[in-house]
Amino acid sequence: MPNALRLFDFSQKINYKNEILAGLTVAMTMMPESLSFAILAGFPPLTGLYAAFIMGLVTAILGGRPGLVSGGAGATVVLLIALMKQHGIEYVFGAVALAGVIQIMVGVFKLGKFIRLVPQPVMYGFVNGLAVIIFTAQLEQFKTKVGNEQVWLSGTPLLIMGGLVALTIAIVLLLPRITKAVPPSLVAIIAVFLIVFGFGIPTKTVRDIAAVSRGFPPFHIPQIPFTWDTLQIIFPYALIMAGVGLTEGLLTLNLVDEMTATRGNSNRECVAQGTANILNGFFTGMGGCPMIAQTLVNLSAGARARLSGIIAALTILMIILFGAPVIERVPMAALTGVMIMVAIGTFEWMSFKVINKMPKADIFVGILVAVITVWLHNLALAVLIGVVISALVFAWESAKRIRARKYLDEHGIKHYEIYGPLFFGSITAFNEKFDVAADPAEVIIDFKESRIADMSAIEALNKLTERYHQTGKKLYLKHLSEDCRLLLKNADAVIEVNVMEDPTYRVATDR
Repeated sequence: MPNALRLFDFSQKINYKNEILAGLTVAMTMMPESLSFAILAGFPPLTGLYAAFIMGLVTAILGGRPGLVSGGAGATVVLLIALMKQHGIEYVFGAVALAGVIQIMVGVFKLGKFIRLVPQPVMYGFVNGLAVIIFTAQLEQFKTKVGNEQVWLSGTPLLIMGGLVALTIAIVLLLPRITKAVPPSLVAIIAVFLIVFGFGIPTKTVRDIAAVSRGFPPFHIPQIPFTWDTLQIIFPYALIMAGVGLTEGLLTLNLVDEMTATRGNSNRECVAQGTANILNGFFTGMGGCPMIAQTLVNLSAGARARLSGIIAALTILMIILFGAPVIERVPMAALTGVMIMVAIGTFEWMSFKVINKMPKADIFVGILVAVITVWLHNLALAVLIGVVISALVFAWESAKRIRARKYLDEHGIKHYEIYGPLFFGSITAFNEKFDVAADPAEVIIDFKESRIADMSAIEALNKLTERYHQTGKKLYLKHLSEDCRLLLKNADAVIEVNVMEDPTYRVATDR
């Protein structure tokens, strides 16, 4: 199949009804969120909607997997607030475009595979923390602005808001028991809209966030000096934005892989994100990344192909161009109820069932990642800390597994059969296995059940061979790879080469 056709997955059987309805629902939930984050960051409101349209359309067509939804996400936008305050919106557009270039480079050099290093406890913490963020963000809709302050609703406005949110949640919960022909989220939004509109109920609507009517995203070259000083200003923001976007995006891709029992292409997703962000920078969008909440809305509505993402993006564009008068009257209570259900669906309730079976270190990592995610709203930092701690725990446990079986053969030769990986963490325990002074004149160390993992292990072998040489004893090393033999300083003197048995793995590579 030609590549151009493969982009649209024509070979896949598509349920057009589900795809169209899911796309409409995603657009409805994405639009107020993109507007809210744009306003929070001090951007013009339309930059949020432009980002939702550009990110959604480009990644739906070019992205690493069907069903994944991208838009103007808060995870990346909040990183640009300081840049906006200090240098203005033009520098933001420059940083967004540069972040796109970095993301494309990650995809081209096939670095997206490193998302496989994220362990399951980190995934639990990431998803649970994100669910809490989604839920708590909806509480802002129960506030109103009085002067320059946000205060909680009270009295009748609170009852109306709470009642409409509860009605939305009830429809989302109960409708699937009656029929699954239409997405319950979309039905809930339409039903609450008709009730509010028909009875003239006073409540907060999309119009209270911002106006959404204007033209097609305009082409705009960022008005910034193309100098080294400018690069020094925007590069740190671009690098962090690229990292956060890719981290959240690739974790979301992994989550969708698990939910759909399919496999996406992480490197292709990196290139798609980067392409979309470059276009954002030159078409006045605030940039973004995959959005886990909207992705879950999309999947729960039955979407499995790229069409739903395309429909969602085009719907947002149509709203900007033509549908603003209607969309601006959609009650925020309906969208809040849908997002609360998304938060509940996002949370990994299974983590509570298995927590008593998990190692203590994994429990600690999962809770820590969730706390950092909620506390700092920095998903990339939370995941990075979780991965580092998990790696250190793994290294510590692996270091304790190295052991040696010792015996003398009929010729009086001492044998050491090594079991377990030899790397920087296990070197001390490895050295403690040998008694150089008391060993006989000939010693054999067999690495058939071990592996030389890094240069620290190579150096430890070098020092051990030197210790035996200084005492005038002969040391043989068996079952070492070719790389290990070349790196050992005294290779010719101490290694017993057995071509038929020696392994062929390479030291410290990805093979």
